[in-house]
Amino acid sequence: MREGWQSEQLNPIALSHFMTPADILIAQTRDQIDSLAVAEEALKDGSVGFVIIEITRPLDLREGRRLQLAAKAGRTTGLCLIPEGMGSNAAETRWNATPLFDPQRKDSTLMRWEINKNKSGTIGAWNVRWDQETRRLHVVPPAGK
Repeated sequence: MREGWQSEQLNPIALSHFMTPADILIAQTRDQIDSLAVAEEALKDGSVGFVIIEITRPLDLREGRRLQLAAKAGRTTGLCLIPEGMGSNAAETRWNATPLFDPQRKDSTLMRWEINKNKSGTIGAWNVRWDQETRRLHVVPPAGK
């Protein structure tokens, strides 16, 4: 059993709606130390376009900065899934995504994405919907607007 693992449902096949599974690495190891090492090497290597890691304890500044530098060196996108209330000062951006239910459409793809930390830009919130046909996100105005 992995250390406090929460998202065993993460599956590259499910992410295929968004990108090719061969371009994704999900770092799932026995503990956070090993996951950080795998994620850092994959980010630095640049052979995959997207690296996902879920943490089980707060990242210290050194760990977060190492991941950030590795992503920059490999020109790779890294996504760190962080439990509510945990964070990393090294994060370039910090997002919170929550589902929004549209009773008119019975649509579970509507979400609210909020950026609450951005070292190089603005912060704000958007309602978005994934469009499978165009393989793009669409910004959705709030109800009644």
